[in-house]
Amino acid sequence: MSYNLTNEYLQLVDELVDDYNIPKHIIYSLLAYVKPLYRSDLENKYSTPMVWIGMCIVFASLVCILAMVADLLHGIRSRKLWFPCKYFRMNAAFLSIMFVAMKLPVDLSGVIPGDMDEAGKLGSMAFMCTMMANILPSLATMGSNELLSNITALCVLVFTLVLNVCIQIQSGVVSYNEDSVMQMISPKYDVQSLGISKHRNTLLATIYMTLLVVLLIIHVCSSLAILKSKKIIELKYRQGHNIASKDIQQSPEEVLTVEKLQKHVRNHWIMAESCSPQFITACFRTTSASGVFEVESYWTQKLYDWKHASIRLPLRSDKLKGVTQILKRLTLSFCIELQEGVVVVCKIIALIPFSFMLCVLYCLKLVKVVFCSAGQKTDNLEPSKDLRPYVLQLEDEIELAERTMEGLTKSVNQLIQKGEENQPNNLIKLILEKPTCGFQGVKMFDNMDHQVPSSLLKIEYQDCWSIPVVTLTTIASSLPKIEKMEVDSLLKSVREGLVYVTHVEENLNATDDYATLQEAARTLWQEVDVYHKWLGYKLQDPALQENRAGQIVEWFRDKAKRIIHTKDDTEGRNENSIHGGTCKDECISRSICANSMYGITTTILRTYQTDIDDMVSQKKLFDNLSSMITDVMAACLTNLPQVITMKCHTGVIEKREGNVKHAAQLLGETTQIIKTLQDQGIPRMNSSDLPFMRKWCAYLVEP
Repeated sequence: MSYNLTNEYLQLVDELVDDYNIPKHIIYSLLAYVKPLYRSDLENKYSTPMVWIGMCIVFASLVCILAMVADLLHGIRSRKLWFPCKYFRMNAAFLSIMFVAMKLPVDLSGVIPGDMDEAGKLGSMAFMCTMMANILPSLATMGSNELLSNITALCVLVFTLVLNVCIQIQSGVVSYNEDSVMQMISPKYDVQSLGISKHRNTLLATIYMTLLVVLLIIHVCSSLAILKSKKIIELKYRQGHNIASKDIQQSPEEVLTVEKLQKHVRNHWIMAESCSPQFITACFRTTSASGVFEVESYWTQKLYDWKHASIRLPLRSDKLKGVTQILKRLTLSFCIELQEGVVVVCKIIALIPFSFMLCVLYCLKLVKVVFCSAGQKTDNLEPSKDLRPYVLQLEDEIELAERTMEGLTKSVNQLIQKGEENQPNNLIKLILEKPTCGFQGVKMFDNMDHQVPSSLLKIEYQDCWSIPVVTLTTIASSLPKIEKMEVDSLLKSVREGLVYVTHVEENLNATDDYATLQEAARTLWQEVDVYHKWLGYKLQDPALQENRAGQIVEWFRDKAKRIIHTKDDTEGRNENSIHGGTCKDECISRSICANSMYGITTTILRTYQTDIDDMVSQKKLFDNLSSMITDVMAACLTNLPQVITMKCHTGVIEKREGNVKHAAQLLGETTQIIKTLQDQGIPRMNSSDLPFMRKWCAYLVEP
């Protein structure tokens, strides 16, 4: 460790002692300054890590800035000028980052005042005000417990920040107190020319602290209102959902057309957007549009509930219980009055930007009238009138602006159009080229009663759509005499089709047993599609190149039977096999896939009672398998209207907007498929039976 100042000072003292006859008391006086210089050297040494601390602060601040900019761009892109919090949200991660970003004003160890230190501390306080203003809408995305914990953490951060800044103002770290200097040099000298200002930056720091406290009060007040407003909106949503569901209720012989699905999606989109928790929170500050400064009940209802609720305390004394109840009621009464006062003040403040926006909009309207003739008006706002009953608001007497309604309608139309641009063209081509003939390919699975018993397989898998599709595709892609272009086209079609088959299974067959089957199908398809293998065996095995169609089918049957009967099955498995997880899970997955292969290959062989090699070429077998794949996927995809209607509704208010958005995109992607299948003819089955393959088999056998 180097002590530059100390060494230089001691050398200077030594030179003075050697060259001049200095009295001892002066030497002792000079040596008394060694200790402060030594401490200064130590402080310089200990402050070396401040560079790395500063880099951490910069990095944390940069993360918050980028997240807020991302929210800004997302709001502009989605035309939500209230800027919902998609990236910068109040949670444990961002609260921790905010703590790091506030290191400078929170730190009490920096006792040396300076211009850079003051600028850093004041800048951090201004940045904290900005973050609190931007993070406010995210309060509505939390549940009660999460909201309580995050608000508590925010209160701790703000209180710590304000308290420490007050201490630093008093000590002069954030603001110099130069009264003594003023008294020494004034009025003898011109202090203005010296650049000395009395209580420099004290006013600015006080303003920031006041803003932080006000923003914290707004956060707490908004949290109390959110808890009650969610219940009000949820009740209105249920009523709107019941009305929308009546228009789309399906009779046994009725199909859900694309037009009905589009209307259903639009209705739920309007409900999801208007009852979005963040949108409601953003509208809190605009409720003054009515011009009446009354406090709605949802602002104080939670406090009233707490006030009238009884508290069970482990106290034996009745007097203490009475005193506790009185204190509780007095405290909550004060909080209610404070809450009402904050709301009224916020409404009064909100009048300023509201009046300004009214003037701006009025001027824009005049400009539009001047430069645009009445005959050029092309806006058609009639469709939004049908959607008006599905707008959910806390105050029924305040209607949503027509321009906002038009924006919501356009946004859902854009989602559907975006989905139409991403239609599965290969799947549509397969369905059009190989139209279903009464879904006879599904009927084949009614004869699959000859699976080899397996002690590992405890579940029935006839209702899983994806496993038969993958199994049939495996056989078709293994035929060596089929042109590669045809095989690749089939793989592309199945790849696109399995995406929507998975949607059907995950929404309509969402049980633990079906989840096991679906996971086995996903794992097998990845192996077939990526590695061109089936349970570790190569599909284009050289040994199969000269085999005929029947021999290839028999090869798959024999391998499947061997896998089922072999407990410790290692044949055909190598380091390239992707079946992972525990040994038991892997064995169950392999057993499911092997049972499916054995049942399908045995059925194919029994279908052709004579020699299959004499009757069926590889090309004909490939065409038959392709038709069966089309029938199975088409039968499964007849459930897409049910999936879309299910995705439109969810009981979790925070997920509602995302689910409806997904439903709109799914509707756009599958519009052509739904229309094609409905034109080809869907069996008049009960809609509750359509998701199950065994119900299809029973209907096709005896319609």
